[in-house]
Amino acid sequence: MEVLLVLLIAAILTGCLAYVNNILSGLVPMTLYAEQYMTTLLGTNGFTEVFNIFFGFGISLIVLKFLKKGFETYILWTEGDADADPLLLLTNFFKALAVAVSFPVLYWWLADIVDELTNKLLTAVGTGMREDFTTFISGISSAGLFTGIVSLIFFIVFFFLYVQFLMRGLEILILRIGLPVACVGLLDSDKGVFRSYMQKFFQSTLAVIVQIVLAKLGVGLMLNGHVFWGLAAVMLSVKTPKFLQEFMIVSGGSPSGAMGTVYQSVRLVQMAKGAFK
Repeated sequence: MEVLLVLLIAAILTGCLAYVNNILSGLVPMTLYAEQYMTTLLGTNGFTEVFNIFFGFGISLIVLKFLKKGFETYILWTEGDADADPLLLLTNFFKALAVAVSFPVLYWWLADIVDELTNKLLTAVGTGMREDFTTFISGISSAGLFTGIVSLIFFIVFFFLYVQFLMRGLEILILRIGLPVACVGLLDSDKGVFRSYMQKFFQSTLAVIVQIVLAKLGVGLMLNGHVFWGLAAVMLSVKTPKFLQEFMIVSGGSPSGAMGTVYQSVRLVQMAKGAFK
């Protein structure tokens, strides 16, 4: 009976390994550009219209809030400091417009950098790593039922992680769609919702890099016979978003403003990419 169970688990793992080997390399573009994959699956290009709708809605809200704050501050004197320089409000208005308009280009740069950086990290992690699936399956067949069960648990967790990647892609897509609306917060002196919005955005993007590298490391450890280390790596990959949330805390006011924050974040990723060249 035990032999039959081991053979059954080995047969299941053979199919799992073949699938895992194909999906790791395509996870980054799938997560960062989820709308492209869903457009292919649905056979429609409705996401472009969705982006345009929220862009127009966000710009309208920015203009309306600018007029409302200016009217209530400098005419009715019911909000803010009437002695404050109107140029500050005007600067925040153009800043909000600039971020909303330029974000698609900035995101394209960021996505390209993240994709290249992740590929370099996967190559570095996989250097010299054994990827012989046949040897691994033979080892599982001869190692006994317990090792086979642990290996099966590993792949169950891995496919749960794959679903989490799909959820991360949808999360980033929603953040991208709603960013013009979040830019309304830039008209406030404390940046309003925009500060926490961008913190969530960069946390999700960084989680993609860490999770994919840990998943690759976990698969490599499994193929080299270290089943518990492999299971530990893939389980940590599942917990990565919560792990990052513990130290990615919204900071106080920044004199450089929101555009500077976005630009500095992109430059930081560029410097990290250069370190691996």
